[in-house]
Amino acid sequence: MFFGDDIISTAVIVLAALAVGGLAFAIISPFLGSAASSSRLKAISKGEAIKKEGNSFRSRFQEDSKDSRRKQIQESLNAISDRELKKKKRATLRVKLEQAGLEISVRAFWTSSLILGVVLALASLMLGGDLYIAGAALFIGFLGLPRWILGFLQRRRQNIFLNDFADAIDVLVRGLKSGLPVSEAMKIIAHESGPPVGPEFLEVVEGQRVGIPIDQGVERMVERMPLPEVNFLGIVMTIQSKTGGNLSEALGNLSRVLRDRKRMKQKVRSVSQEAKSSAAIIGSLPFVIMGMLTVLNPKYLRPLLDTNTGHILIICSGLWMLTGVLVMRKMINFQI
Repeated sequence: MFFGDDIISTAVIVLAALAVGGLAFAIISPFLGSAASSSRLKAISKGEAIKKEGNSFRSRFQEDSKDSRRKQIQESLNAISDRELKKKKRATLRVKLEQAGLEISVRAFWTSSLILGVVLALASLMLGGDLYIAGAALFIGFLGLPRWILGFLQRRRQNIFLNDFADAIDVLVRGLKSGLPVSEAMKIIAHESGPPVGPEFLEVVEGQRVGIPIDQGVERMVERMPLPEVNFLGIVMTIQSKTGGNLSEALGNLSRVLRDRKRMKQKVRSVSQEAKSSAAIIGSLPFVIMGMLTVLNPKYLRPLLDTNTGHILIICSGLWMLTGVLVMRKMINFQI
């Protein structure tokens, strides 16, 4: 039974529309629940303490003092969250270079990216590629590959920092319990710990010499190392500087939280490894089968490669593959 050209064209159009719709849904779906979750977190963070009636005067005074302390802590947390939102919005290329640990200027980065793009474009032309292939190589070398390398260096530096950060907090706690001031304990971490933990704490110590308070120095550390664990340290320092309290006990609790988070991340990584392997196999299977068919029977895939209908089918299949990869990536990536 043979179908007419109109039916084939209609089927191709419907398949293309479904592919584009699925790709759009896979890209937009992670952002659909952000508004509801942010409003819920905002409502929880601004919740007021329930006032109990019929208590004695002393209990009311204690409750009022607790409420005032909670209010001060909540105001500090809200101020820190507002600063974090502003920092995320103005994350410039210079800040990203600092986060990656690269001591180069923005102009040097763009110059190196341009040179890399030109080299890739000339290499593609020398190998017999067309102009559009050279243009794609120029775009990848100028904008794609340098940004990917920069992100890779950021992630690697952050992972190295996380491995030693809990030990640095333990050194800080022991120094405070032995009677050392916070600046001296941080100085020990700066000189005894390796990079990047040592240089980051050294920046805080050097900032104190020019009049920058410790809490502001830790906030600058958060800018250079945008991690939740470092943000926890900034919150503890800010709250302690404004409301007082036992800093060694607070940092000891922070150290336990950091180690628990590290163990949880390792557990999640081991549990999700099977899903990641399955996703890699499923994602590479079409390309492996296509390569095997090309070797065993080259004429079998000729209509797919030589006709316009085949090109449309390849594009639609690629969009569906990209949609599936994005969905699987969203399913197996856990944020802790």
